[in-house]
Amino acid sequence: MSTSNEIVHVVLTGGVGSRLWPLSRKTKPKQYLELFDGQSLLEKTIARNLSITDKLLIVGNIENYSLSCEVMKKFDTIHSHIIEAAPRNTAAAIAFAAFQSQSDAILIVTPSDHIIEGEEAYFDAVKKAITIANKNYLVTFGIKPSKAETGYGYIEFMDENVVAFHEKPTNEKATMFLNRGNFYWNSGLFCFKAGVFLEQLEKHDPEVYHKSKLAWEASNNGFLDYNLSMEIPSTSVDYAVMERSKNIKVVASSFEWSDLGSFESVYDYLVKSGHKTDANGNILIGTTTHTSFVGLKNCLLIYTLDAFLVLQKEYSQEVKRTYQELEAIDSPLL
Repeated sequence: MSTSNEIVHVVLTGGVGSRLWPLSRKTKPKQYLELFDGQSLLEKTIARNLSITDKLLIVGNIENYSLSCEVMKKFDTIHSHIIEAAPRNTAAAIAFAAFQSQSDAILIVTPSDHIIEGEEAYFDAVKKAITIANKNYLVTFGIKPSKAETGYGYIEFMDENVVAFHEKPTNEKATMFLNRGNFYWNSGLFCFKAGVFLEQLEKHDPEVYHKSKLAWEASNNGFLDYNLSMEIPSTSVDYAVMERSKNIKVVASSFEWSDLGSFESVYDYLVKSGHKTDANGNILIGTTTHTSFVGLKNCLLIYTLDAFLVLQKEYSQEVKRTYQELEAIDSPLL
């Protein structure tokens, strides 16, 4: 993709995917599960962006480092790691990537655990974002909603201008957003110059900026110090910068996107990809053992060696509650 600036793909690999328990565990979060055409979401994310970027930078916590290294054995591409001693949310993670990069480098920031389909539309959106980022704006990607989704935040916009960010809505509000046509899903994908991001972070959240800078300057071959890291406030990039800055533009995008943050979205993806269902739309994940669903519709049975989960797909957001209950008793099942 033609630009005079170096383009760096920054992949954020933190997170445990608690809504996908028991498949997703602290020892192997959802971005490393090879559930998707025999590939992991991290692998698909890296492959998708290889042709449009010059460098690859993987930011993740120490627990995930060896898992990321295993994935990178599949690629013959120059890359580097920033290894967080403790997760401090996305504002700090992106700041570390920006500190490591040249000031005028364009960062394409992507989570490691999203599904994107429609390569041409995706490349078009990234190309447009790079053009805008070269004018010293911070760019976020809005995704045209396919349904009234209550699990995502929304961006209200006019042309390339952000009017407002909206938190996860009620079903009534989500339906209104869908009908209005200028409310798109907030994807968590970003594009900006490293230096511009750092300027805006210092302006709007100086504590995150300065404490991230201290931790970065004391890092050793990409490994960050635990005590200095714990001084950094755990703040999302949306709250620290994107919702506060006046320097934001949005690329309204039409590629298919899902953060696969729940079993409902995993269900929809697998069924669309040809995963076997019974006559009432029930599916099995993780086992070939014959299972009969009687009197149930659109349910998932998720099998692992030490846990089963059975749920109706519409209740997928409730899985996090099960995870939290297990966390409260320090269960080895996490």
